[in-house]
Amino acid sequence: MSPEARRDQLLTLGMEMIAQRPLEQVSIEAIAEAAGVSRALLFHYFESKQHFHIAIAQKQADDMLVCTAPDESLQDPLEILRSSLANFVDYISENSVAYQVFVRGAASADPAMREIFDRTRQVMASRVLDHGPAFGITVTPIVEVAVHGWMSFVEEVAIGWLTDPVMSRDELLGMITAALPAIIAASGAPVTT
Repeated sequence: MSPEARRDQLLTLGMEMIAQRPLEQVSIEAIAEAAGVSRALLFHYFESKQHFHIAIAQKQADDMLVCTAPDESLQDPLEILRSSLANFVDYISENSVAYQVFVRGAASADPAMREIFDRTRQVMASRVLDHGPAFGITVTPIVEVAVHGWMSFVEEVAIGWLTDPVMSRDELLGMITAALPAIIAASGAPVTT
């Protein structure tokens, strides 16, 4: 197996394990055993358990960004938003434990984990802000704050839905999609229609 393929295999195994348990419970020993390699080989690819966990978090962030990329073939900006959010809801449904670890890891004292979360969130915010003109919205610092606030809302509602689904997937999508234009409108953002 090439070094890149082996590294990917180890990360994939890590992702599979965090689908069932918190990241801090994913041990080097368990990964090495599942991969059929020694602990020493795993440390050849990752300096420490912390570096391995950071690599798993980065892989999860990358996967989520790929999955939620806006579908530019759609014409209506609300459909683009709804499509990205539908992909997001499907992703977190399939990766519930891992997503909750990722979001809750943002509050971690580990600056590297926080940086991954912040960078991922910034990419997602930029995607929304890049579509501001299609919504007829002039992007201002106030709109940027509103978008970041909406993202926090989406994260908390999504985690609540994962742990206690009191509404259907479609109801969740309807709420989080409709919340963005409402929050931007409440911000007093200038509309350029």
